[in-house]
Amino acid sequence: MIPHLVTVRRRRRNGRRQRLYIPVLPVLLVLSPLLLLAVLGGLVACLVTRVSPVGALRGAGQLLWALPGTRIEIARGRTAVLVSVR
Repeated sequence: MIPHLVTVRRRRRNGRRQRLYIPVLPVLLVLSPLLLLAVLGGLVACLVTRVSPVGALRGAGQLLWALPGTRIEIARGRTAVLVSVR
């Protein structure tokens, strides 16, 4: 399943918390021209390094498919960031 929502939680140094919800589909639609350029750049990189473009695309798809349920926590001092993909 493709991720639908990315939640970013941040605790600032002063103790206040901030939560940001990012819907994946609208962001993907807005950035689709850049995505097309990234795919073309990846295709050229695959041809230059003699990597199978189909295999690279399959690997990227499997990585995206595995993202839901991922939690990334970063803490440094009194500042903390949590990224959760649903």
